[in-house]
Amino acid sequence: MGFLEPDLPVVDMAEWSKGTRGERIRPMARHWAEVGFGTPVALHLFYVGKICLYVLGAWLIVLCTKGIDGFARVGDWWSEPIVFQKVVLYTLLFEVVGLGCGFGPLNNRFFPPLGSILYWLRPKTIRLPPWPERVPFTRGTDRTLVDVALYAALLVLTAIALLSNGTGPIPEFTTTVGLLPAWQTWAILGSLAAIGLRDKVIFLAARGEVYAPLALAFLFTGVDVIVAAKVVFVVIWMGAATSKLNKHFPFVVSTMMSNSPVFRRKSLKRKFFEDFPDDLRPGRLARVFAHGATVVEMLVPLVLFFSHGGWPTAIAAIVMIGFHLGILTAVPMGVPLEWNVFMIFGVLALFVAHADLGLRDLHDPALVAALFLVIAGIVVAGNLFPHKISFLPGMRYYAGNWDTTMWCVKPSAAAKIGAGIVAIASMPQAQLERFYGKDRAQIPMYMGYAFRAMNTHGRALFTLVHRAMPEGREHEYVLTDGERICSTAVGWNFGDGHMHNEQLIAAMQQRCRFEPGEVRVVLLDAQPIHKGTQEYRLVDAATGEFERGVVYVADMVTRQPWADDVPVHVRGSAAR
Repeated sequence: MGFLEPDLPVVDMAEWSKGTRGERIRPMARHWAEVGFGTPVALHLFYVGKICLYVLGAWLIVLCTKGIDGFARVGDWWSEPIVFQKVVLYTLLFEVVGLGCGFGPLNNRFFPPLGSILYWLRPKTIRLPPWPERVPFTRGTDRTLVDVALYAALLVLTAIALLSNGTGPIPEFTTTVGLLPAWQTWAILGSLAAIGLRDKVIFLAARGEVYAPLALAFLFTGVDVIVAAKVVFVVIWMGAATSKLNKHFPFVVSTMMSNSPVFRRKSLKRKFFEDFPDDLRPGRLARVFAHGATVVEMLVPLVLFFSHGGWPTAIAAIVMIGFHLGILTAVPMGVPLEWNVFMIFGVLALFVAHADLGLRDLHDPALVAALFLVIAGIVVAGNLFPHKISFLPGMRYYAGNWDTTMWCVKPSAAAKIGAGIVAIASMPQAQLERFYGKDRAQIPMYMGYAFRAMNTHGRALFTLVHRAMPEGREHEYVLTDGERICSTAVGWNFGDGHMHNEQLIAAMQQRCRFEPGEVRVVLLDAQPIHKGTQEYRLVDAATGEFERGVVYVADMVTRQPWADDVPVHVRGSAAR
């Protein structure tokens, strides 16, 4: 890869364009296996700079606290409980503004590099309430001035807390600074809950499954604050590890390592595959990485939690820091970079600085147990019923198992989207054409297809699009990943099909009035942990669902990225 220029595949455009979709994906998948997306080095350095600014921002905010002094005297104050509190709330604000996960060109956001705050402070943009039929005053998909005010309140209340001082000495912590006032935490949680009930996208973008339970732990008393926060971290790690007990995760590892700017040698990247260039299923090295990471994420947090200091704690902390550095340096798609920095800080601030605090020190074990049961219960439910619960609160992070969609869009429908949707960014193909030029835009677009196809669900998606589009008329459509549609329509995307399912289709149909056949969507649910199948639905935006069925994971994992012949088992169909 070059410093300023992307390293894209070199193909004979005339010959390449004559091939089928699968034939055109094949050289892209091979290129991905050796190079990754081919991101310029300058762009990786841009993200490194963003991480540095995130750290600097947290540093300066902490120093605004009375009793915490000395920019360079970090050793005097880094273990103060209020420092961890402020880092939690600062990271929540960083994410919900749109500067964290899903930011920038590595998430296919070119112009502008973020949505989030640019959408959510703007009336008439699309909002997606999670339970509009059950929760009063949440129906509809238009963002109103009430929604704008709720979002603005969340930003303001979080900023106020970040600039606040502690409440005074807490002898159990040997601190004279204290914790943030409880009313501030209540206010932030209340505003996050209120806006989340009216728009699930904002709750997910705030990474509410992480920072909301941590903020809730702030409301406990004494040492319970630290122990409860430790419990939340352990559930995050072990929940994520549980979700990786599947056949998908090795595919994630091989794809992610191929895109890593650290693993640069092509010969090394090829070893992550079974037999490059003809067999691009995960090889032995990818499987070792995948299973080893799962063991680390499942077992090492228990050592951290129960060891209470000494060499066991030190070794476990080093291992978990290395674990998150491994993810961070791989620069995974979706770029959850600052989140991994936060998790590293959490290892130090909770498990190292307060290694001596554990369950035996709790004043109110029932409250901590209740917190554990709630968040662990959501993780269990998310694995059993992934169609009902987003992969984020289900903590199925990078397990390769999440809801996905593929949209088949005619140019006439793309024009209607541009005219009918209040959005900041243009449609994905238009963004690519602006950045790469009209002719070259096909290459990065197919590199995006290759990325999707390198994951197991891609084989099913590219099989099902043949069933979604009318036979003999596939050339009339442009395939667009649901994440890209989501990015344009609601202002944020992070790999979660719950944000671009039937609810978004209906909201866009209401605004754009697509004709029958103009937009066809493949919706593929994640695999429940106790089943070997993934359910799918085919939906016409104008006329509704016209087919549903299942595909077997065992069929998907045996095929190559360019395959589009996964056996489909139809369970119900209607006239197209």
